[in-house]
Amino acid sequence: MKRVLSGMQSSGQLTIGNYIGALRNYVKLQHLHQCFFMVVDMHAITVPQEPAALREQTEMAAALYVAAGLDPNKATIFLQSHVSAHAELGWIMTTLTNMGELERMTQFKDKAEGKDSVGAGLFTYPSLMAADILLYNADIIPVGDDQKQHLELTRDLANRFNNRFGEYFTMPEAYMPEVGARIMSLDDASKKMSKSSPNPGSFIGMLDEPDVIRKKLSRAVTDSGREVKFDPQNKREVSNLMSIYSHFAEMSLVEIEAKYEGQGYGPFKKDLAEQIVAVLEPIQQRYKEIRRSGEIHDVLKKGAQEAAEVANQTLLEVKKRMGFVL
Repeated sequence: MKRVLSGMQSSGQLTIGNYIGALRNYVKLQHLHQCFFMVVDMHAITVPQEPAALREQTEMAAALYVAAGLDPNKATIFLQSHVSAHAELGWIMTTLTNMGELERMTQFKDKAEGKDSVGAGLFTYPSLMAADILLYNADIIPVGDDQKQHLELTRDLANRFNNRFGEYFTMPEAYMPEVGARIMSLDDASKKMSKSSPNPGSFIGMLDEPDVIRKKLSRAVTDSGREVKFDPQNKREVSNLMSIYSHFAEMSLVEIEAKYEGQGYGPFKKDLAEQIVAVLEPIQQRYKEIRRSGEIHDVLKKGAQEAAEVANQTLLEVKKRMGFVL
């Protein structure tokens, strides 16, 4: 059985992009491997967060993990900040990382662009991400396209450590589903759907009310013409909506094209909204139960204990090999 590690930031409400690209895969993977799924709240503070909002968003994300189908008896569900080994190994990995490696990170360049001042945490974020993965000697890392570069750095750091201090870390491999790893924005299909977008109409949140979902879909940008055809090169807006439809309705793109032939965008967008509502409503209902009962705190406490047992053992071995006095 292989070991899987992944996580999402608590920097806003999880979107249907997070659901399609990550959460649904988490649910499948928990039945096949030993899985560790965390809410990476320490990564969230690489940009300023309001304390009350961070607390709420963190609990929200964890509760959505469970509501979407993660079982705390099958997978370890925890908060990054509840396992102190993440911060400690994060610092150790930072000392093994070269400045040039961090400067080449495209995600840092994108997030820092146009800003007068950028926090050091945003710059060293990839070293902490490497620590997150290496703490569990994870074999499989479900990631989106935008995280592939960070995973490559993780592999480089694992190799660097192994060469200097003896073979220890596993070389993690990316897990990327062929379709759906990257759902794009509703207002601009050249950009990834993001929960931190200043335009709430650009994404559908997993907790959006049915009427909000319907309104967002009715206003979603489409291409010129009226043909529902999958053509990412020339019709990227409608192609993005078709990808979303395909996942929520479990239909092939060819079937969707045939269903809406000659009908135009109106009926297609209306039906897409209903498909999303049908999938999200039971998740939202379960989410409300979880938050009302407070059970998420027990889930996170159990998960932190399970995660710490593995992480602390790794950290101890790393420190021993590096020459720390134990």
